[in-house]
Amino acid sequence: MKLATFTHAGSTRIGVVVGDEVVDLAAAAPEMPRAMEAFLAAGPAALERARGAARSAARIPLAQVRLEAPVQRPRKFLAIGLNYADHVAETGRPAPKFPIFFNKQVTCVNAPFDPIWMPRVSDKLDYEGELAFVIGRRCRHVPRERAHEVIAGYLVCNDVSVRDWQERAPTMTLGKSFDTHGPLGPWLVTPDEVGDPHALDLETTVDGERRQKSNTRNLIFDCFAQVETLSTVFTLEPGDVVSTGTCGGVGVAMNPRGYLKVGQRVRIELTALGAIEAEVISEPASSQQL
Repeated sequence: MKLATFTHAGSTRIGVVVGDEVVDLAAAAPEMPRAMEAFLAAGPAALERARGAARSAARIPLAQVRLEAPVQRPRKFLAIGLNYADHVAETGRPAPKFPIFFNKQVTCVNAPFDPIWMPRVSDKLDYEGELAFVIGRRCRHVPRERAHEVIAGYLVCNDVSVRDWQERAPTMTLGKSFDTHGPLGPWLVTPDEVGDPHALDLETTVDGERRQKSNTRNLIFDCFAQVETLSTVFTLEPGDVVSTGTCGGVGVAMNPRGYLKVGQRVRIELTALGAIEAEVISEPASSQQL
């Protein structure tokens, strides 16, 4: 099942994507939550209600809706660095013996096809195509062999990075958290439809030029290992987003550098999950809010 957050007729709600249409759960099951985080927290009964609605309810063409980030207000947006061997090699750093997690501030969450801002303070803008997953239930101390039980679904992420700001502090959070630098989508695909999350092809292109090509089987610390580590430290909650790291081919490692430029389009696609795509634009003057 593909779960989407969308806006239509001035209202934002969740739905089930079927082909090139979306079932409006607010109309089909008005008792259901309208935000993905609350929907996931409602548990298996809510998922079954959505499955039933998808089989019979009226649908809206996707062309008539605006797709939003599937999870718009996650309590946590976590990511991991240096998690593909080829990316480790291109950075010249040693392979990590323990996963390198960092936070992306949740205000960076962006819709799957919305523009990415070139910051006023830097032109070192880079892409990172990644598989991400979303937590579906409150959990702690989850062993690796049961981690699949707490994952609600998978989606595509662009872990957009501002490289000079990333290098100014060891935590990486500042360089990973600029507004619009967390595109997610195009929808949340449930595990039964994904199959093995560690057998998905990933490709990133910039203006049609392939920059990244890999498969999630090459993750150093896979999704389930990441759940085990994170849940050992703190409680994971419905709607928490974890982006699982990028492969080789990032712009900062190219010669000459392949940083993104205003006007370019970056597209990231994963098997079974679909694609997200964004144009790079200059940060608008309206972003200053005092």
